[in-house]
Amino acid sequence: MDNQSARRITRADVARVAGTSVAVVSYVINNGPRPVAEATRLRVLAAIEQTGYRPNDIARALASGNTLTYGLVVPDISNPFFASMARALQREAFNHGRVLLLGDAGDDRQHEHDLINHLLRRQVDGLLYTSVDRHPWFDLIRNSGTPCVMIDTIDSHAGISAIRVNERDAACQATRHLLQHGYRELGIFVGPLTMLNAQDRLNGWRDALIEAGITPREEWIFEAPYTRKGGYQASQKMLQGPCPRAIFTSNEQQALGCLSALAEHQLRVPDDLAIICFNGTQQSEFSVPPLSAVEQPIDAMARQAIAMLATGTAQPELHEFAFQLHIRRSCGC
Repeated sequence: MDNQSARRITRADVARVAGTSVAVVSYVINNGPRPVAEATRLRVLAAIEQTGYRPNDIARALASGNTLTYGLVVPDISNPFFASMARALQREAFNHGRVLLLGDAGDDRQHEHDLINHLLRRQVDGLLYTSVDRHPWFDLIRNSGTPCVMIDTIDSHAGISAIRVNERDAACQATRHLLQHGYRELGIFVGPLTMLNAQDRLNGWRDALIEAGITPREEWIFEAPYTRKGGYQASQKMLQGPCPRAIFTSNEQQALGCLSALAEHQLRVPDDLAIICFNGTQQSEFSVPPLSAVEQPIDAMARQAIAMLATGTAQPELHEFAFQLHIRRSCGC
């Protein structure tokens, strides 16, 4: 086998070692379409082991019309929420016999478009997608005929399947929790308002304040990227004027950036400023102090998303999941 080790092993090599035809080797590998005697099957399996042959999944995919791949496009894989979601989706895809191809848009709409095009040209069996902004590339996806599941808040008239939590309600409940502590001066770090989820979280914050008879103060609405740097810079701006007593940050990374800025100014959480955040991950448990956070059921959402692609339902489906509010020390509890 020394000469064979220098080149790719083929089914012809397996057939020669097993003393069968190439067709019989194919029947064993593909479990059909014709039956193979047990003794012959075992001989072929032994030859596969001896030669180190590995089936060509690309060739098998071309023959079957399936590439055994799913594509995932996210705005920013460095965001721990998207990293956690990608890991859960990868695990579920593998359980369904698929490999997950990851595309990181880097918060760039044009790059997002190019990634989707690339995955569609690779003929992925399905696409999982969270958009950079509020104008996802729905027409491109629909025209391809490729099944797609959005992992985000989307326009209900988009005609695309989706999984999500009710982000407006989650933001409202998080803000209510701050109000229950007796805080009346509440601000928000909101994500880029070009994104639908940022608008939902802002509206949820407004809902809770108005419900409590409090007029939202526009000067305490700080638009910032969903990053630690964004939260840090928003905090520096906030600290230049009269500060709110509590803040709802629209994601965990903004909250971590806020903690850093407050520490520089020798301000304490929650004594000087209470914080609660959206999209908490394990990082929220180990910050100082631990962050109170809205958390999404990532594992359950991943299972549902992959199941939706696997079944290939003809009509768009929307699955909404319950969120959890994990209360820790940063809010004053």
